Amino acid sequence: MGVRAGMRGSAAVAAAAVLAFVTSGPAAGAEQWRPRPGTLYISDIRLGDGVGWSAPPVQRGWGSRYNCLQDWTWQPPEVNVWHRDFSTAETASAQQKVVVFTTEAEAAEFADAARRNFADCPRRQNERPGITATGYDHGAVNVEEGATLQGMGTVDSGAHERPYFNYLWGVGRDGDTVTLVEWSSYWGAPPVEPWKNVLRTAVNKLY
Repeated sequence: MGVRAGMRGSAAVAAAAVLAFVTSGPAAGAEQWRPRPGTLYISDIRLGDGVGWSAPPVQRGWGSRYNCLQDWTWQPPEVNVWHRDFSTAETASAQQKVVVFTTEAEAAEFADAARRNFADCPRRQNERPGITATGYDHGAVNVEEGATLQGMGTVDSGAHERPYFNYLWGVGRDGDTVTLVEWSSYWGAPPVEPWKNVLRTAVNKLY
């Protein structure tokens, strides 16, 4: 059961918040890149709703789409970062990010920072007018060094179309590698249990 941490206030959730620290991988020098960990296939996203997904190949870098990942207090790496965008013909989209660190301690620190950032997202969103944002803690997923699923639902009182948005944010770690597995949609309830399975698959496929 989700643990609500919602607040009224303000905030239209930008489906994409660009992080100032992000740069693309190739500029950092190809010789520094390690082999890419395993990532999700399109066929791994099975939510039981019969909706088909599509995606371009995995790409280096953080990608251009972020849900609430902002205001970091330290500099995440610019190399050994990959992402893949997934989408449907209907309403949902998703993204996997994979980051390989030099040490397990750095990876654990990043995973914890990501979880704190996601947990704080409803508060930040409620600071903007017209939005009611509710945060959810969907619990842990027992896989490798651990994974958690968080989420948020928003209502935009000023929107004539698509006033509701739902988000799921998965954070998982295997050793020195962290994956973020994100889902969002403006239609229907979030697929919490199916997305936990996607998150478990994503962590298991890293190595």
